[in-house]
Amino acid sequence: MPLTILGLSGALTHDPSAALYIDGRLVAAAEEERFVRDKHAKNRMPYESAKFCLDFAGIKPKDVDAVAIPFAPVSLFGPARWHYAKRYWYAPDRALDAILMGNRRYHRYRKRVEWCLQQLGFDTKKVQIVPVEHHLAHASSAYHCSGFKEKTAILGIDGKGEYATTFFGYGENGRIHKIKEFYDPDSLGGLYGALTEYLGFEMLDGEYKVMGMAPYGDPERYDFSRLAKFENGELVVDTELANVIGFRRYKENGKGYYFSPKLIDWLGPKRDGDIADEPYIHYAASMQKLFEDLSLQMMDHYLGDILRETGRLAFAGGGALNVKLNQKIIARPELRELFVQPASGDSGTAVGAAAYVSEQRGVPVEKMEHVYLGPNYSNEDVIAACARHPARPQWQKIDDVPARTAKILADGHPVAWFQGRMEFGPRALGGRSILGCPSAPGVADRINEQIKFRERWRPFCPSMLDTVGPKMLQSEHPAPFMTFTFEVAEEWKRRVPEVVHEDGTARAQVLRREFNPRYYDLMVELEKLTGNGVVLNTSLNRRGEPMICSPTDALNMFFGSDLQYLVMEDILVVKGDPASE
Repeated sequence: MPLTILGLSGALTHDPSAALYIDGRLVAAAEEERFVRDKHAKNRMPYESAKFCLDFAGIKPKDVDAVAIPFAPVSLFGPARWHYAKRYWYAPDRALDAILMGNRRYHRYRKRVEWCLQQLGFDTKKVQIVPVEHHLAHASSAYHCSGFKEKTAILGIDGKGEYATTFFGYGENGRIHKIKEFYDPDSLGGLYGALTEYLGFEMLDGEYKVMGMAPYGDPERYDFSRLAKFENGELVVDTELANVIGFRRYKENGKGYYFSPKLIDWLGPKRDGDIADEPYIHYAASMQKLFEDLSLQMMDHYLGDILRETGRLAFAGGGALNVKLNQKIIARPELRELFVQPASGDSGTAVGAAAYVSEQRGVPVEKMEHVYLGPNYSNEDVIAACARHPARPQWQKIDDVPARTAKILADGHPVAWFQGRMEFGPRALGGRSILGCPSAPGVADRINEQIKFRERWRPFCPSMLDTVGPKMLQSEHPAPFMTFTFEVAEEWKRRVPEVVHEDGTARAQVLRREFNPRYYDLMVELEKLTGNGVVLNTSLNRRGEPMICSPTDALNMFFGSDLQYLVMEDILVVKGDPASE
């Protein structure tokens, strides 16, 4: 009988998702937000995503051997709960709760998992629910999915799981060994999140905006070193300023934030609005620099010997989505290859927990080479969605989709591109994308103003052919998932300026044809027309919305924006008269 493991995330009341391993193969994975159309799907369980995984694989609840969840009870005899209580002494109710009732959240979550499984048709008396420590799930999602066979350093930087915030360990022969963990409130991810809130964005959502803002500022203008220090092997965050709870929180309009009024006294009022202005651009730059500096110091301290020995690093947790840090890691001479779990945030813990349980039961999991793991739709599905849609879309079936789309792009028009299975994780990688020609002047601004309605200072990213990647990015390092930035070669800065950020870098996807042939062929056709096998690629959604999942979602988004062209499988939808196209 095949070993079937279902992983469910959502332990921390955000980013629920489901992933299904059958005999070590990741058959399906998807985030709940895509189905329920609610970004981060807070306080929900992964019902729709789990249902999709089971349906896609054609299996019933009784066929599942175990359900893996990325949250586990934490012993009173370890350091985690005591560290939390000691550091939060100023909130005695929370401190005592950690000691006396420290696994209450776990028990509450487990009940919600059982309820969700019952709705899906599971017999909760028969199915085995296997808890995996949150940071072990992150570690597994990085190490077990990396495909690395030799000894591998493992790094996890997150807000927090049960109590842990940071994980250092190594993987060898399929087993994960823990070296060290830091505990709440000493969290670099939490600190970055607190500053994200101060800079006017939402924690767990806007961190990448802070990273995008940072290149506009001067990191030397303000010294942020007082916020956190790494000394004698320990990370200590200044909880007078950030990572605060209870009465220490800064409050505004009834909402409490993860920074204190003392931070406001130091830096001035909290930022509002969409403009990247002073002094906030310098604050973003200083926070980014502190995050990079401390991450690299911690990595050297705990993982340096392993990295010098083998050169392999697997990285996950929300902090692993910081592509600027990843660029610095790749640049280190001892590093041969870095694997960043493409769904490094909490949605990826569904994959990690399931992979961990599969490995423990003697079935190794395969290398994660692509993230096209969600639903797909046929031409018939697309046509049916068009027929039902109130906007009465005009559609036509077209031949040679890559060539036809490349022509529209080369003429300077953005295109909504909906092909194959939906991506898992936060990056659009050619399944659910808005595309533009990166040599067409002003196309990024056009997409921003007319379609994405997002902050003008945020960068757009390139997807490129594997024949172009090494030349444009001056690196042979694999980059299939947009998890790294690279310094763009001078010639290419001139050739594709629309996908080069303020600091001369690009967060790139380098595509091998076998994983998405139609998207690859589109770039080949674009190369014939423009000389550049590169396309501007941003996610198919509007600001504040989850990425598109179904043809109906795509049509709703299309008619709610100024886009003119939508290609879904072989179906072209054009606003106006398609015959004139």
